[in-house]
Amino acid sequence: MARAQLLFPKDFLWGTATAAYQVEGNNTNSDWWVWEQADGRILHNQKSGLASNWWANAEQDLDIAAEMGTNAHRLSLEWSRIEPEPSVFDDAALGRYREILQAMHQRGIEPMVTLHHFSNPLWLVEKGDFNSAVVVDYFRRYTAKVVDVLGDLIPKWVTINEPVVYVFMRYLTGDFPLGQHSGWSGVMGAIPNLLGCHAAAYHTIKEKLPQAQVGVAKNMAVLQARPGSLPLSRWWAGRVNWLFNYMWLDSMTNGRLYFPFGRRPIAHLAGSYDFIGLNYYTRFYVNFPPLGGLVSDRWEPGAVVSDGNYGEVYPAGLFQIIESLLPYKKPIYVTENGVPDKADRLRPSFLMTHLREVWRAISFNYPVMGYYHWSLVDNFEWDRAWTQRFGLIEINPETQERSWRASGRLYQEICRSRSLTSQQAEKYAPELMQTIFTGSDPANYRADFEAFLAAVPDVKPMEDDRLDSGG
Repeated sequence: MARAQLLFPKDFLWGTATAAYQVEGNNTNSDWWVWEQADGRILHNQKSGLASNWWANAEQDLDIAAEMGTNAHRLSLEWSRIEPEPSVFDDAALGRYREILQAMHQRGIEPMVTLHHFSNPLWLVEKGDFNSAVVVDYFRRYTAKVVDVLGDLIPKWVTINEPVVYVFMRYLTGDFPLGQHSGWSGVMGAIPNLLGCHAAAYHTIKEKLPQAQVGVAKNMAVLQARPGSLPLSRWWAGRVNWLFNYMWLDSMTNGRLYFPFGRRPIAHLAGSYDFIGLNYYTRFYVNFPPLGGLVSDRWEPGAVVSDGNYGEVYPAGLFQIIESLLPYKKPIYVTENGVPDKADRLRPSFLMTHLREVWRAISFNYPVMGYYHWSLVDNFEWDRAWTQRFGLIEINPETQERSWRASGRLYQEICRSRSLTSQQAEKYAPELMQTIFTGSDPANYRADFEAFLAAVPDVKPMEDDRLDSGG
C-alpha cells in the first residue's frame, strides 16, 4: 500500500481532558467525597484518595502533555474548593488554580475551563441542590469570582459538563450523589435550574470578558432502534434521541425549555453559547420500555465493546453526530472522546478511526475546531472508580507512578505531525491498514465520500477555506 497522510489544519487544537474531582485528590468538601465513603456506592468500594494527585503536582502531567505535542487541555474547577462555605471564597485554592493555568500557558497549552463537572459543595446540597432555584444566584456568584481572579488566563469556557447525563444519574437512576431516585419529577425540577445556571454564567463571563468563548460540553450518543425493531420502538428511539441529544441545545438556541409536553421560557437563555462541546463515546440501541428496557446493553454480533461493558466502539457515529449539529451554526469542539481500555488493546485503533471521522468532517468544511482526548491520565472514574482506565498515560494509584501507553505515543505522533499516516497505522494499529485510508468499509462510510477518496486518494483538507466562527 502506498504511504498516505491525512493532514489537519494548522489552527486545529490537539488536546486532552480531565475533571477536577477525578484527578486532584482529597476534595473533602465535595458531595462526591462524602458519597464514596459509604459501602456499595463505588465499585469494589474503592476511594478516590489522592486520585491522580493534581492538586499537589499537576505540573508533572502538564509536562507530559507538552511532550505529547498537545496545544490545548480541558480541565475543570472544583466549586467546593473555591467556595467551601457559602460566601466564603478560598484565596489559596484560587491561587493554586492560577498556578496550574499559568503552567499550562508556559508550556504552550491553551486552557478550556469547565465550571461544573458533576461535583458540588456540600453546603449547596443542604440548600436544595439543583432542585432549588436559589442555585442560579449561587452559580452566578461563583462564576463572577472565578472570572475576576482567573479570567485573564482562560480563553475558552464550558459552563456545565454533560447536564442531561448529570440529572439522569443524580435524580433518575441514583448512581450519583445524592442517590435520591426522585424520578422524572427530580429531573424536570433540576433541568430548568441548570439551564438558568448556564445562562447566568454565560452572561457573567461575557460581560467581563467579551472576547471569551463560552459553551457547554454535551454528551451525545447514537441512539437508535435495533435493526428489525417494531415501528413503536423506532418511534420511541426518535423521541429518546431528541430528549437526550438535542433538547438542551434547542433550549439554549431558542430560550425555552422544551418539555415533552409544553414549553417554559428561561430568562436570558436564548443564544447563550458560542460553540458546542461534543462528548462522544458510543452508540446504544433503544427499546420501547415494555419491550425490554430503555437502553439495551446487548450488542449486535461482531460489535467491539470496551472494558466493563462501557459501550460499543462505533467511530462512524462521531461523524453522524457532527453532521447533525450543523443546523446550530456554531463551531464544534470534540471536548471528550475516549475508551476505557486498561490493556491498551483498543485505544490505538479507537484514536485513529475516530480522528479519521473528524478529518472527514473537516474535509467537508464542517466547523470542527479541536479534539480533546479523554483522558490525559488514568483517573478516578466516578462510580466505576479505578476499574475503568481512560488514560493515554497509565497511573498506579498506590505509587502515583506514570507510564506511557502505546496509544500515548501514537497520539504524540499525531499531534506533532498534525496528521494521520499509514506509517502510524502500520506501527500501532495494523488491523486498520486495509480500511482507514481507503474508505472501503460500506458499513461505516458514506458512498459519496468513498467515491471522493477513490477519485483523489491523496486528498488533504483545505486549511483556509473553512466555516468561520459564526458557522
